[in-house]
Amino acid sequence: MKIERRFTKANEDAYENVVFTKTTSEIRNPDGTIVFHLADIDVPKSWSQVASDVLAQKYFRKAGVPSATKFVGETDVPRFLSRRVPTAKAEFGGETSAKQVFDRLAGAWAYWGWKGGYFTTEEDASAYYDEMRYMLATQRAAPNSPQWFNTGLHWAYGIDGPAQGHHYVDFKTGKLTKSKSSYEHPQPHACFIQSVSDDLVNEGGIMDLWVREARLFKYGSGTGTNFSSLREQVSRCPAVVSRLG
Repeated sequence: MKIERRFTKANEDAYENVVFTKTTSEIRNPDGTIVFHLADIDVPKSWSQVASDVLAQKYFRKAGVPSATKFVGETDVPRFLSRRVPTAKAEFGGETSAKQVFDRLAGAWAYWGWKGGYFTTEEDASAYYDEMRYMLATQRAAPNSPQWFNTGLHWAYGIDGPAQGHHYVDFKTGKLTKSKSSYEHPQPHACFIQSVSDDLVNEGGIMDLWVREARLFKYGSGTGTNFSSLREQVSRCPAVVSRLG
């Protein structure tokens, strides 16, 4: 796949022509008490306060972001697309700049695009990475909420955790594969309509639906359910008849 640059130039910072500014995001209760406060966050100057608040309050990763990272060497991946992990002396906190979010999103997309053989040359991968970051910063493009929440956390920061029941299609085999971790292959999809079988406790049944819904909600997705396969349930209580005579 060839990628033509329209907004950026090769060997130039993708944000060269994007002006960033400092702002503060805050949530208060009706009585004035502060629920959330984050000062000195970097956002594009063209963004509204509402857009800045959504990014800071909802999509900034709040924990586990290292202050310093190092590259994970992969012989088949260009250095600028290499995964990062925390250094031994890194301190951990949350994201404070929109650039961090744009970088991890576009970087993870470009990384897996490269691994999957989508790009014709390394220059095309670099062009995609830069162009996508610019488009995110200027609101020409935006993914769904689960992407903002989850994508790139493993690629950019080395954040991960135990498997949560996610599946992905392996690009090498084309087969549906169960993920072994939370964020290497995260849950990036937004909306689901689930089915439920006419069974109370077994896999695919009513109780299992609760688990699947919790799993989706945990990673920022929405879900609805088609209940048409369930039988009508009628509760019957034994009648006690007393005959006097």
